[in-house]
Amino acid sequence: MKLFLQHRSIALRLIAAVLAVELLSSILVVVLSFGYERHIHFRAFDVALRGRADSVLGAVQDADDPGDNVMLDQADLHVPPEDVFEVFELDGRLLGRSSNWQGAGPGVPEHPWGDFSQTILNGHHYRVLRMQGSRTVDPGIHGGKLHQIVVVYGSPTHHIWHVIRSAVQFYAAGSLLLLVVTGPLIAWLLHRGLLPLRQLAALATEVSVDAWQFSPPASARATPELAPLTQALESVLQRLERSFLQQRAFVSDAAHELKTAVAVVKSSLQLLSMKRRTAREYEEGLERCLADSLRLEALVADMLNLARAESATAASGPQASADLAACIGQAVAQLATVATLREVQVRVAPPHEDAEQETTPVQVPVAPEDCTLLLTNLLLNALQHSPAASTVEVQLTVEAGQNPPAALLRIQDQGHGIDPAALPFVFDRFYRGDPSRTRTTGGTGLGLAVSKAIVQKAGGTIAIASQPDPALPNQGTTVTVRLPIAG
Repeated sequence: MKLFLQHRSIALRLIAAVLAVELLSSILVVVLSFGYERHIHFRAFDVALRGRADSVLGAVQDADDPGDNVMLDQADLHVPPEDVFEVFELDGRLLGRSSNWQGAGPGVPEHPWGDFSQTILNGHHYRVLRMQGSRTVDPGIHGGKLHQIVVVYGSPTHHIWHVIRSAVQFYAAGSLLLLVVTGPLIAWLLHRGLLPLRQLAALATEVSVDAWQFSPPASARATPELAPLTQALESVLQRLERSFLQQRAFVSDAAHELKTAVAVVKSSLQLLSMKRRTAREYEEGLERCLADSLRLEALVADMLNLARAESATAASGPQASADLAACIGQAVAQLATVATLREVQVRVAPPHEDAEQETTPVQVPVAPEDCTLLLTNLLLNALQHSPAASTVEVQLTVEAGQNPPAALLRIQDQGHGIDPAALPFVFDRFYRGDPSRTRTTGGTGLGLAVSKAIVQKAGGTIAIASQPDPALPNQGTTVTVRLPIAG
């Protein structure tokens, strides 16, 4: 049954659940009605049975004999013909009984819950009452003679059970009719209740790569159960649209960049083959081709790094981590030649007031190669935009008071800063703040995009602050990276 419902619609499951609850409720009502009807009818029956037994006891009279005995006068005794009774004294002397009963005698068992008991007479179930009373003969003479009388009276119960069964059948038929009526009604109500969900699904199926418009119906927004689903669909589709547009723009920009680089190499080779050249001209042409090939190689490497950094697939083994302080040292060492050529000093601020104290490792959830790539991109970007005789400052601190603790990295240069209009786009792929796109400052336009992807994959944040002001020269740009502490 469970497997059957798992492959059915929500509406069918709800209908089955409601009908099952109604069925159980109907069974409970029938059981309770049976108990109630039995209690009410047998209570009234016992009262009537006791009244008839009292009338039989009242028929016991003085026998007018010298022995002051008693007798049962049945002349004025009117009881139903199917009822049975017998009257005897407590000492066992029989006073009389009904003609349709052989009698039970003094040994009639008493019911454990009172004076009533059940027995079978002539193939029918009888309810029998044993009642004890007394009669005093000649009370004026020496106080009279007291006789202890026992009345045993029984009446058939088949008509009582017939009434009880009729009442229970009525309740059962009413419950069954209720199930038959409410089944289609529940299905109709559920069909109308799920209409906003079907409308929402129909609109969602119309979304495609060429049509991202999604306008949920007002009924879905107004339904408390569907409002979170509606918001989630809108958010997911918006993110998918942005991702798709970014992917399309990335493919277009990458194709343009690769086409330009290949065209440059091709034109250089064509130029060399147009006529015979001197050895020196061939050397210069090959050097230009080599430089363009290196730039093409760097572009492809950055594209691969970006694709790898944006991949959300986790490795099967334990999560990799790297020492951020050690990566800073490696990046500074790798770019020492670039800093020397540009006459820029790189200063790594000590994490403690005591510069002689050994640097404490700061483990972050970033693969070692990605950590080095992140630091190299950010530091190279700062060196490329720093004037000669300036300083690039790298500072690493640990925010131990945060929950969870985080590593805070700041890289600040003393360049001319970034135009405020360009700040929102600095992390976009192939975006270059320098329109000239020269080999000295242009780059491939993927360095900051790769850096952002690495930081976001580790669960961190990256931000760039820059306020160029002619009145305050050398304010530069500050890149702030916050990464969670591994473990």
